[in-house]
Amino acid sequence: MSLTARQAEIIGDADYLAHRYDEVADGFRFVHVPREVHRKCTFITDQHLPNVDNYDLISRADVAQMSMPTAPVHFIFHSAYCCSTMLARAFDIPGVSMGLKEPVLLNDMIGWRRRGADNRKLTAVLDQSLKLLERPMGRDRAVIVKPSNICTPLAIPALRLRPDAKALLLYAPLESFLTSIAKKEMWGRIWVRDVLIDTLKDGYAIGGFSQEELLQLTDLQVAAIGWLSQHAAFAKIIETIGSDRVRLLDSDSFLASQRNTLEALNRFYDLGMGGEEISATLEGPAFNSHSKLDQAKPGAAFDAKARQSEQREMAALHGAEIEMVTQWAKAVADSQQIPMNLDCRLFG
Repeated sequence: MSLTARQAEIIGDADYLAHRYDEVADGFRFVHVPREVHRKCTFITDQHLPNVDNYDLISRADVAQMSMPTAPVHFIFHSAYCCSTMLARAFDIPGVSMGLKEPVLLNDMIGWRRRGADNRKLTAVLDQSLKLLERPMGRDRAVIVKPSNICTPLAIPALRLRPDAKALLLYAPLESFLTSIAKKEMWGRIWVRDVLIDTLKDGYAIGGFSQEELLQLTDLQVAAIGWLSQHAAFAKIIETIGSDRVRLLDSDSFLASQRNTLEALNRFYDLGMGGEEISATLEGPAFNSHSKLDQAKPGAAFDAKARQSEQREMAALHGAEIEMVTQWAKAVADSQQIPMNLDCRLFG
């Protein structure tokens, strides 16, 4: 098989995931990731994929010359700790859609952007990246991409590049988010400081605080600053793209009304699922097992009741601090005119 034929085979087959963009080689790295491998991986990242070192590199110029099948692409942008992985898993429905869980290819766009990429070239590469991600598996009618939470700055450019694409903005209510951070203990508290650093680099951290004042904040106050920054970014996405193409959902509403969520997204993304397909999805593993357990504990049940139980345990330990930070964050939001309640809800 010639190199050109091999390239055509890879680009024409969505089982070959466009995993990374190599800015030095100006090419894409493809890794063989069939549907069954997607299902076993929490995320399609280096940490979870079994064969990331066994890749084929195809130059961007060669990719541009190749024809490939594509399907409508839609997005789940999220603020973390909001059941986004659970929802993305739900869209693994053969013949309907495939949910892509945090493709690193989009993270590469963010990293390149932070290093000062030329905006026109970045837009061109993002366009090609989306085209590679929207290749359908088998007879699937759509691709649902859940980027990493660091990819919020790509939301408006991606939606502009794909004028038919729609986006769900998924978030945890502030108090629930703070409870999740407290539950993660030291690692959660380190993570929120990393998030603050990233939002500062990406230019969408809320203002009003000097560097010294940021350093004086507690861990949960830092978490709240990150949440407010993400919420303000979501408001800008809605304002820029329009409510006809963007919907908002919080994790508490999602868990309490899973059928309503799936039915509403079926209509919003125009997936064409019938009632039996929706029921089968609700009875499947996405809604009945934990999305982030390690492989030593497969299939453990996780639902709204389990999450509520975890939240109550954390509230008993950290409730007073969480309540104080929640009220402080609302005061910060008022002072900076950040809307705590955004329009264009998915349902209700």
